[in-house]
Amino acid sequence: MDAIIHYRGGVRFESESRGHKILTDQPVENGGEDSGPTPPELLLASLGTCAGFYAAQYLRIHRLPADDLTIRVEARKDLQPARLGAFRIEVDCHAAEDSKHRDGLLRAVQKCLIHNTLVLPPTIDIAVHAQIAVGVGEGATGE
Repeated sequence: MDAIIHYRGGVRFESESRGHKILTDQPVENGGEDSGPTPPELLLASLGTCAGFYAAQYLRIHRLPADDLTIRVEARKDLQPARLGAFRIEVDCHAAEDSKHRDGLLRAVQKCLIHNTLVLPPTIDIAVHAQIAVGVGEGATGE
């Protein structure tokens, strides 16, 4: 699994995975053009859609309707260091009116890949590479 991210000017970046492209930007007050969600908003969307996938799977397996399934994800921004310090996922669905299915949906959402990634943080290796352009006549040894 991978994503390639290209700088698109200003504070915009385009991410591409499996042929799908997503543009991120910043609000005007942060120097952007507000032409796409911010990276933290994409993280919320990733967590919410992953939670929704697992919730919908639970509902499907139990032959319960999912047409009103709604997921809301909120995050609190912390400083020192700057990060999203707390998340809240709310799952709304009429099929979860009884405690059996509420508990089942909770267990299902807790299996979400993104949830588990955030709860048990992975290692992150960072490598910086410089691409040096060599023009005509450059790079000759002079011998």
